[in-house]
Amino acid sequence: MFFNRKKKETIAAIEITDANFEELVINSDQGVLLDFWAPWCGPCKVIGPIVDELSTEYAGKAVIGKVNVDANPKLSAHFKIKSIPTLVFIKNKVMIEKISGMVPKPNLAVMIDDLIKYETAAS
Repeated sequence: MFFNRKKKETIAAIEITDANFEELVINSDQGVLLDFWAPWCGPCKVIGPIVDELSTEYAGKAVIGKVNVDANPKLSAHFKIKSIPTLVFIKNKVMIEKISGMVPKPNLAVMIDDLIKYETAAS
């Protein structure tokens, strides 16, 4: 009977919405990683737990959040999201990089480390 139990989903990453984007992303002095996803997206279900793990590992060093594209059309349009999953890296109100598709956890960790160290002209 234990085989029928689904693993309970826990989301550690911050939910970023059209409403809280300015407060949590624009006003942040830390680097930001946004994972644009949807509940029906197969690859999103693979990368989602990785993003959640990294959110816990980088707590206090970077803001790592998830944007549900179905529930937040303004943000999806603003960042011109054409496919999901898409990862957007932001530092000092500037989009540094946008990547569509899967990224292995070690590579994503290196990218977050680089984001933390990244200095923009606005710094």
